[in-house]
Amino acid sequence: MIAALVPAIAGIIGRVVDKAIPDKSQAEKLKAELTTQVLQLNADEMKSATSIILAEVKGDSWLQRNWRPGLMVWFAGLVGAYWFGFTPDNLTPESIDHLFRLVQIGVGGYVVGRSGEKIVKEWKRND
Repeated sequence: MIAALVPAIAGIIGRVVDKAIPDKSQAEKLKAELTTQVLQLNADEMKSATSIILAEVKGDSWLQRNWRPGLMVWFAGLVGAYWFGFTPDNLTPESIDHLFRLVQIGVGGYVVGRSGEKIVKEWKRND
């Protein structure tokens, strides 16, 4: 997600603008505009992810509603089994690291989806 990159992107933008534009007030204005655009991209990405997850959660099929949570439980189980020493020989530490990252991403998507769902319910209630 872009959110993790925003500080790095802002720093790069700042350095490039400072070198390219000698007028400090113009440089600050441009940096603010570019940073706002990066933040808007991040917000758009989160809205898109939320809508996808909400569509899955509200789907007609049991499989559509539950494939992501089931997969996350499976991956989390594999990671937990590794920590307790119950793993197949072909499951390497690198594989466990990748599985753990997938679980982190999945949990993050779940949190964003649930937050979006609660916001929509509150918004509809206040209309």
